[in-house]
Amino acid sequence: MPHLSPPTLTHGEQKAILRATRRNLRDHLIYSQALGTGLRLAEIVGLNVGDVYTPEGRPKNRVRLRPEIAKNGRAGDVFLPDALLVKVRRFWRHKAMRREGLRPEDPLFCNQSRTRISPRRVQFAFRTWQVKAGFDRLYPFHCLRHTAVTSVYRLSKDLYLAQRFARHASPLTTTIYTHPSDDELFKQIRNLRC
Repeated sequence: MPHLSPPTLTHGEQKAILRATRRNLRDHLIYSQALGTGLRLAEIVGLNVGDVYTPEGRPKNRVRLRPEIAKNGRAGDVFLPDALLVKVRRFWRHKAMRREGLRPEDPLFCNQSRTRISPRRVQFAFRTWQVKAGFDRLYPFHCLRHTAVTSVYRLSKDLYLAQRFARHASPLTTTIYTHPSDDELFKQIRNLRC
């Protein structure tokens, strides 16, 4: 049905997936990045160290998406929330300890053989972590993006801000995030007199 809101994680599910992955820094940062920036899966796995860190290893507040990893080749800027910057800072040390590449052209997220992680591996891991976190239903990875864009809209009530955050070409694409969620509907009707 085209008029329904896209599926999103509840606040409790967001906390649960981040809690479940807190000891796996790579996966935790991937999910935190998706929730905090609204990046798509291909954009996340396509990030290089130099996209996120300065040559000295300091995280950037603003990440420039290269056209070759951005959807439809549309480069854009993504801002990292303060809570995400702390995790990105910690991840540099993690990569150094694992002896993963720290040169600007090296992949940000690596698999066990220290090469770029594949989108399929990220999707498989996300499914596994949802089971470990005790989710009632399983979501595709793209739901993290839906959750991020919906959160920005819910906090700001500004369609154009949500459009810019999502990097949509048209505000019409962003309007799907303005519909009330199931949680919002339930909260509003709970106390109806009947």
